[in-house]
Amino acid sequence: MRAEIVAKQVRAMAEHGLDAIICSSPENFAYTAGFVVPSQPLIRHRHAMTIVTADGRTAIFGVDMEASTIKRRLPDMPARIWAEFSDDPMLVLADQLAGLGLAKARIGLEMDYLPAGDFARLIAAMPGARFEHAEPILARLRQIKTAEEIALLSKLSRIADQAITDTLAVVDAGDSEMDIAGHLTRNVYSLGAEHFKLLIVATGERSVLPNVGPSDRILKRGDVCRVEIFSVINGYQAGVCRTAIVGEAPPMADKIWAHLVECKYEIMEKVKPGASCREIYDAFIAKLAKLNLPPISFVGHGIGLHLHEDPYLGMTPVLGKPGSDAPLEENMVLGFEPLCYDTGYGYGMQNKDMLLVTSKGSELLSDYADTDRLILCGTAKQGGKVKAVA
Repeated sequence: MRAEIVAKQVRAMAEHGLDAIICSSPENFAYTAGFVVPSQPLIRHRHAMTIVTADGRTAIFGVDMEASTIKRRLPDMPARIWAEFSDDPMLVLADQLAGLGLAKARIGLEMDYLPAGDFARLIAAMPGARFEHAEPILARLRQIKTAEEIALLSKLSRIADQAITDTLAVVDAGDSEMDIAGHLTRNVYSLGAEHFKLLIVATGERSVLPNVGPSDRILKRGDVCRVEIFSVINGYQAGVCRTAIVGEAPPMADKIWAHLVECKYEIMEKVKPGASCREIYDAFIAKLAKLNLPPISFVGHGIGLHLHEDPYLGMTPVLGKPGSDAPLEENMVLGFEPLCYDTGYGYGMQNKDMLLVTSKGSELLSDYADTDRLILCGTAKQGGKVKAVA
């Protein structure tokens, strides 16, 4: 188990009067244990959980199919393994919790992850226990990153950044979006990622679509290309988006891009401990309006084990709480993305980076490429180095 994360949970239990916290989602299992159980995100009934008690004891609950992986990653950790095709996992979990002295305890549980049927059986098996929402506690803990998490997110940011930049250097008119995807995924793995998520390749008229994968569309001169990928290690992910052009910029693209770059630096200047998430968002929307560009509901968000985490630089800084606001704090990591999907000129543009909130302001984590100017596709095919065009 990750000692620093366990200690954070123990402090949170003391604050909230809990006797234990159970992490059952793939994200919070990885947060506590330091790795992802491979099939848990794919097969929901293959429960894997970490258990942390108020006095700092730890244990693992896992399915037999993944027992060897759990044993290899945490060889000395007490573990209870349930049989996928013969056990009721909730009865096994209840027995494990009773063995830890938690039969009549106040237990924090991720209510937004455990299926209702499983929860009902767990309650029936533990009538003396009281289960309470742990997801807001865990979400809050995850907002403030440890030094280890910051270093990993910085590495992931540069992997995504370099993977995209190197890809755009070798594709040109006549290549397809599938060619972009092929280069990009190879690059992500060769640069050290274990996995990737949310591959977006949107070129030409498809660049107005927010979250689309690659198609067989062929690049042509004058295309705008939006390319985004999230590189992943140990469940952590960092996403970067770059916008490029093929050959030459279409009408208004240079002006709109320069405006989005100004937005980027204005946001970076405003990001610091104590800053209002809503005020940063409102300033961004006012900036977009100067070019009559349509507003979006957020310009940034926390990131780490989820693609989107609190806080949001948006209309609702705290997810699910309309009208809320939240202050930024030191060691938060944000994905911030000045963008406009529908510019009104037949293309969309996006400049997404990773930003660390420091004691005095902010620090850019994704800094491999020069993104102040539009990236020019095909520079490697033309015998040159990766470069940008004014």
